[in-house]
Amino acid sequence: MTSALTASPLDPAAASYQTIIRAGDPWFHPIAKGQTFRITDLEGNQAVDTLFYSAEDPTERYSADETIRAQNNIYLATGSPLLSNRRRPLLTITADTCGRHDSLGGGCSAESNTVRYSPDKKYMHSCRDSFLLGLSRAPIPMGIRDLVPNINFFMNVPVTPTGGLTFEDGISAPGRYVEMIAERDIFCLISNCPQLNNPCNGYNPTPAGILIWNP
Repeated sequence: MTSALTASPLDPAAASYQTIIRAGDPWFHPIAKGQTFRITDLEGNQAVDTLFYSAEDPTERYSADETIRAQNNIYLATGSPLLSNRRRPLLTITADTCGRHDSLGGGCSAESNTVRYSPDKKYMHSCRDSFLLGLSRAPIPMGIRDLVPNINFFMNVPVTPTGGLTFEDGISAPGRYVEMIAERDIFCLISNCPQLNNPCNGYNPTPAGILIWNP
């Protein structure tokens, strides 16, 4: 079951920042307190793996555990607070035209590609690779120890009656988006997922759009 959809009143032409993240590429960028941040699924069925860090102290970062516990729901939707490992809100989702965002599936890696699919998939590009490349652009030293379970925006990962996870076709479509307001100064790290082995990207990774508005 998907969550209710909520459109944004913001005009893309009024955004102070915009860019397109190519399929498989990373993106690392600061977002100031009060700014609104939008990720757009430009062509549909793309998964956008995302992490957030406090800009003041990046050891405070997005926590899937605290976020799920606070809202008593494994899926993210309009109104969801994205909490840190210190139980403080980093962002709050304010608009969502997709209705399903995964908080459990994590990011693909060489190891997971090998275990889930076959040994010859080990050297395929993965979100773990993209995350590490993105962290190399941080203004302070950050690396593999800073990677934690991430959000998969637009990704459809149903939970089975026995508690397992399945990777299913996405329910997004071209132009659908999710929008958040920053509750403090943060860094955003994205891997625009390159996965070719399951239907999270429709077996065809595509670009994602980024917009940021000032308060």
